[in-house]
Amino acid sequence: MELDNKIIIITGASSGIGAAAARLFASEGAHVVLGARRSEELEALAETINQADGKAVFLAGDVKDRGYADALVDLATSEFGGLDGAFNNAGIVGQMQPVPDMGIDNWLDVISVNLTSAFLAAKAQIPAMKKRGKGAIVFTSSFVGFSNGGMPGMGAYAASKAGLIGLTQSLALDHAVEGIRVNALLPGGTITPSGGEGNPAALEFIASLHPMKRMATPKEIAQAALFLLSDRSSFMTGSPMTVDGGMSVRLT
Repeated sequence: MELDNKIIIITGASSGIGAAAARLFASEGAHVVLGARRSEELEALAETINQADGKAVFLAGDVKDRGYADALVDLATSEFGGLDGAFNNAGIVGQMQPVPDMGIDNWLDVISVNLTSAFLAAKAQIPAMKKRGKGAIVFTSSFVGFSNGGMPGMGAYAASKAGLIGLTQSLALDHAVEGIRVNALLPGGTITPSGGEGNPAALEFIASLHPMKRMATPKEIAQAALFLLSDRSSFMTGSPMTVDGGMSVRLT
């Protein structure tokens, strides 16, 4: 198993990529700690994993809250004995509009959920991983804000995701010698509740933007996160890894 007995936190775990990652990681032997805002969905997912002989616990909360990242690490430690990895996947798009028309509340909310939460996660997770002698962190960024991947009306989102890549690379440099790897995952369009699920016209349009002419399934993105958290990527750190169906190539 790729993640046998690894203790891994997953945020944004109540649906979409996060939920797919939780099921996949658990099937590969991980003990998963599930985080998201929706308690009922987390409870149902944890129950499904545990009934399939996996190991899952959950704690509902908001990644914007300063104590939530610490609480997830505390849960990992109390239930399973420590922390080996984290898939910091929670994020929002926010309102799509030009910056002159954008309210400051939207800007602050997107930056807080997508970027400041990563800072809080790193502060909580890295000391716990240092106690284990090594670890791996994956942040979900985006092709939007990376290289030539700009999209209209997404100023706050692009800024937060570009900043996340910068934070990833800085953390990777600071902690490589301690055996802690930090990478960013850059998905393309993915069929999730926030990615147009249930809206065939929207899905068709988003799919048409990709050279592969389709969107990713949540499991396809989760498999990339699995690679970055597993020993198969043991010489990778500081990488913004695109899994976008060729979208970033199309935009260059």
